[in-house]
Amino acid sequence: MRITKRTNIAIRILMFCAANDGRLVTKSEIAVCCNSSENHLAQVINQLGQMGYLHTQRGRNGGITLGRPAVDIQIGAVFRALESSVPLAECFADVDNTCPLVDACRLRLAIADAAEAFYAHLDEITLDALVCGNERLLDIMSPMVCRV
Repeated sequence: MRITKRTNIAIRILMFCAANDGRLVTKSEIAVCCNSSENHLAQVINQLGQMGYLHTQRGRNGGITLGRPAVDIQIGAVFRALESSVPLAECFADVDNTCPLVDACRLRLAIADAAEAFYAHLDEITLDALVCGNERLLDIMSPMVCRV
């Protein structure tokens, strides 16, 4: 299984916000610290905001904060929300599926079961568990390190 760049960036954004809890963070700070373009970040931030994972404040003194406590954000739920539209294999695609075996293939069921086990495992992991007590991560994502 391969995770999309969008999901990877989304988790980085959430970790950055959790590591900087208590203050508004900017898109430019995240871009520098997480090695991503501001344009790509803007799309992901918008999507995370619509899903309630982020609170965004526009304007000169604007920024981003978590939309809910880090302990309440399950990584599996974030992955499901962002990855659900990406088919694992051709046979999972509604439009582009040309596989003649789709009605008889047991591999498709095995892959679906494996994907669900993957998400179920990630459901047990909260954003707080990724960030809290992770001193190396906190050092990397501190405002002093991530200068714009």
